[in-house]
Amino acid sequence: MTSPTDPRDHRLTEQRNPDTVDIDLADASGIVELLNRQDRLVPEAVWAVRHEIARAIEMVERAFRAGGRLIYVGAGTSGRLGVLDAAECPPTFGSPPEMVQGIIAGGAAALIRGAEGAEDDFDAGGAAVDAKDARANDVVFGIAASGTTPYVRGALTRAAARGAGTVLLSCTDPPSGLLANVDIAILPKVGPEALTGSTRMKAGTATKLVLNTVTTGAMIRMGRAYGNLMVDLVALSDKLRDRGERIVMEVCGVERDAARRAIAGAAGHVKTAIVMLRRHVDGAGAERLLAEAGGSVRGAVGEPPPPVTRGDPRD
Repeated sequence: MTSPTDPRDHRLTEQRNPDTVDIDLADASGIVELLNRQDRLVPEAVWAVRHEIARAIEMVERAFRAGGRLIYVGAGTSGRLGVLDAAECPPTFGSPPEMVQGIIAGGAAALIRGAEGAEDDFDAGGAAVDAKDARANDVVFGIAASGTTPYVRGALTRAAARGAGTVLLSCTDPPSGLLANVDIAILPKVGPEALTGSTRMKAGTATKLVLNTVTTGAMIRMGRAYGNLMVDLVALSDKLRDRGERIVMEVCGVERDAARRAIAGAAGHVKTAIVMLRRHVDGAGAERLLAEAGGSVRGAVGEPPPPVTRGDPRD
């Protein structure tokens, strides 16, 4: 933070980027080049924390297997990205909406209009976790690009007190006091922003990459994919119906009409249709096989199932 005699903020996300100090003198092409050079640093920063991301995937998988939830908490851009990732899980993976949830400081209104002052309320973060009734089987995942957001600190402090697993995603080194309440810290150091302090840029990009990886990884581990196919989608729109039919055609080697009939017989559930066709059973039989295989298509069709991560979500 700043001092009375030093105007600099020593958080990495607030430092001035020496490579873009004259960005206001650049033409449109020059701005694109300068910003893109900075954006190319983000994947490497995320790669550097790949082991921590993998640990978070395992923690979330354990929570899901124990009937728990993943609850994102953030403010501003960080909060919006958490809510976005949570909202995209049901249509992608067929997961119930309560399985992955997002909390943003300032509530739903902050999704479309800035409510930046809401991030300063430490107690409100704790109250939001209480309102979700976070428990030991849940994972509360705080997102704070600058590492110091009081709302997120309050949420993680309260989550730890309630026995929930805790993860922090930040693009700078957070205060040691905050780390005391965190089981896993994911810290992709993307460096100073092209526009000083604008963490909607590199930090926001890194955040989306990490969140996408965590939920995609955990859902894959839960059997909500077969190979790299989204077999747990529910075909409720024209685009998804077409995608579902193409998945069944490819996996089962049937024509579109047969795929369409199978999906209809499976009440729109693509993975059920696959098992019906591969195991020559009706919908009820396919559902039973899937339940016995823990939701894994591989297990239900008689292939070796993927490994399972078990244990306390905080391990």
